[in-house]
Amino acid sequence: MSDEQWYWSLTAGRAVPASERGPADDVLGPYASREEAERWKERVEARNDSWDDADREWEGEDPDDATDDVAPGESAGHSPT
Repeated sequence: MSDEQWYWSLTAGRAVPASERGPADDVLGPYASREEAERWKERVEARNDSWDDADREWEGEDPDDATDDVAPGESAGHSPT
């Protein structure tokens, strides 16, 4: 197993080893392997979901009651007046 770190290049749209990494604004990572770098989107979505749940909890809401189809400014289960 290699100790080389991998990054997801946003400009190239592919996993690149650290030796080919571009500017920090153009990459995600580091990741321990090429496969992990290629699964960047799964990790970002899971992290965002976790942060959304934490925000709901902080605001006193039940994170399990959350719906993604509620428009900003509306509450789930209530129609705007």
